[in-house]
Amino acid sequence: MSKDFESEEFGLADLQSFPESHEELNTSMAEPFSKILNNVKTIKGPTTRHILTTVCTSECELLKKERIGEVDETKPPKVILLVGETGNGKTALINAMVNYIMGVRWEHKIWMEVVEISEDQSNSQTSVVTVYEVFPQDSPFSLKIIDTPGFGETKGEVKDALIAEALQKLFRSEDGIREIDAVCLVLKATDSRLHERQLYILDEVLSLFGKDIEKYILMLITSVTEDVPKRALNLIKQSNIPCAKDKDGKPVYFKFDNCQSERYEEEDRERYKSSWDNGIENFRKFFDYLNGLHPKSLDMTECVLRTRKQLDACVNNLKDRIKLAELRQTELEQTEVAVKEYEKDQKQKNFQYEVDEPYKDLLKILSPWWYLSKHATRCTECEENCHYPGCWWVKDLSWCSVMSKEGKCTVCTGKCHYTKHVKDDKIYEIKTRKVTKTDKDLKGKYEHYEENKSLMSKLNNEMEKIKEEKIRLVEECYQCLEKLIENALKSTSMSCFIHLDFMIDKVKETGKPERVQKLKELKQKAEEENPGLIRIAWKYVKHNVCKM
Repeated sequence: MSKDFESEEFGLADLQSFPESHEELNTSMAEPFSKILNNVKTIKGPTTRHILTTVCTSECELLKKERIGEVDETKPPKVILLVGETGNGKTALINAMVNYIMGVRWEHKIWMEVVEISEDQSNSQTSVVTVYEVFPQDSPFSLKIIDTPGFGETKGEVKDALIAEALQKLFRSEDGIREIDAVCLVLKATDSRLHERQLYILDEVLSLFGKDIEKYILMLITSVTEDVPKRALNLIKQSNIPCAKDKDGKPVYFKFDNCQSERYEEEDRERYKSSWDNGIENFRKFFDYLNGLHPKSLDMTECVLRTRKQLDACVNNLKDRIKLAELRQTELEQTEVAVKEYEKDQKQKNFQYEVDEPYKDLLKILSPWWYLSKHATRCTECEENCHYPGCWWVKDLSWCSVMSKEGKCTVCTGKCHYTKHVKDDKIYEIKTRKVTKTDKDLKGKYEHYEENKSLMSKLNNEMEKIKEEKIRLVEECYQCLEKLIENALKSTSMSCFIHLDFMIDKVKETGKPERVQKLKELKQKAEEENPGLIRIAWKYVKHNVCKM
C-alpha cells in the first residue's frame, strides 16, 4: 500500500486538539466515520465498539455476501481468501483488517466490528462462506474478504467438507470472483500441529486451486508475542503446506497479536497503544506486499474445479457403466450356455432358457436430511447419471461442472447436449431381473449379424464389444486424472486419492503396466505427503461427503 495511506488523503483528520471528556472525545473522533456508523449497535467504553450494520445478500445455504459502505465500482478490489481453524483469531483479524482499511487509528478511540466477537471463542463465528465487501470512503481500492468456516467447526463435518462447493459457486457464478490477490492461511503462534480433520479440510480447499496460485498463498500468524513465531513456522514446514516463499526459500508470513479488539478499562488503555501501532505497521507491510503482486486470474483454478468434478463424476459414471457391462457379460454367458444347448438340436420345440437381465430403474434419491445436494444431473438420452451429487447451485445445466464449453456432457456415453439432461431428485439404479426367453428371442437378438456366422460367433463379437467399451471408459477417466495432475496445486488431494485404487485395478485390466506404475507412485506420494489423512479420507467417503 502507498505510504500516503495514513495521511489526510485517506481521511485521517488533523489530530492536534482533543475534547476533554471521554464521551466528547469518542463522538469527535467518530466524525470521519459518521456515515458508516449511522444506526449501528454501540457498546460504550474507553474504546467504543461499533457493531457495523451490513447489507446482506444471501446467496444460498452455504454462501452469503455482506457489504460495508456504499458501492463504488471505480475502486478495484483487493480479494483475500481466509482459511483457518476455529479459535485461531480469524474473526478478530477480519475486524482489524476492516478497521485498518477504514482508517481507524488509536486516537479515534473507536473499534468497528464486522463480526461481533462473542465471549466464547471456542466456536466458529462463521457457519457459511461469507464475502465481506468493504468500500472505504477514502481508500483507492475496495476490499473483498472471503471468510470460510473454521476447520474445527463443531456443528458437523458435512458443512466443513462443503466449503469447497461454496467456493466453487463463488468463483464460477456470473457475478462471482475472477481474480484473487491472496489465499491466507490463518495460524495461531502457539499452534504446533493440525489435527487430521483440519488437515483434510485444508487439503480440500487448497486442492481447488491451480498450480499458479502457490505464490499467492500467504501465512497470517495471530497471537504473536515473539519476534519469530517458531512453532507456527515449524507447523507449516511439517505439514507440507504449499505457499509463497521468500528469497531464502522460507514461507512468507505476516504476524499480528490481535490485541486491538480486547476489552479493557481506561487505566489499561495506554498499554495497548503499542499493539495498535504494531497492527498498523503489520497491515501496512501486508498490503505493500499485495501491491507488489498482480491479481491472479482464477482461470486455471476454474479449470481445476471443473476437472476435479469431472473426474469424480466420470469415475462414478464409469462404475455404473462397468457394473452394467459386467451384468450384461453375465447375461451373455448365460445365453452362451443356452446357445450351445440349442445348437446341438435346433429342431427342438418350445426351447426356453433363463437369464439375469440387467435394467435401469429410475428411483427417488434417498439422502440424509443434512445432505445439501439432493439432486442429480442425468442424461435422458443415455439413461445415465452424469453428476451425483450434482452442482446444487446450478439452475442452467450448461453451467454444470460436467458440461464442456460447447455445452456437451463430458460424462455420458453419447456426450449429449445439456438440453438432453435434467436435474431433479431422481437417479438411475442398475438392477437385474429373472427373464425366461425362447429360441425366437435368441434368433431375434442376433438376426442383425451376417447370416453365415453361427450364434456363438455372434455372441463372442458382442462380448468383445463390451470389453472394448470398458477399455474406452477407463481411458476417459485416466485422461481426466492426467489433466488434473497437470494443473492442480495439489494433485494428490484426498478427493483424488479415494479413486486411485479403483483406477489402478481398471487400468491394470487394460494391459498398460506403465500407467499402473504411475498411479501407484501417485498413491505413494499422497500417502507420504498426507500422513494420517488416509483414514479420515475414507471416513468422509463413507458419509458421501467427498462426492461434492
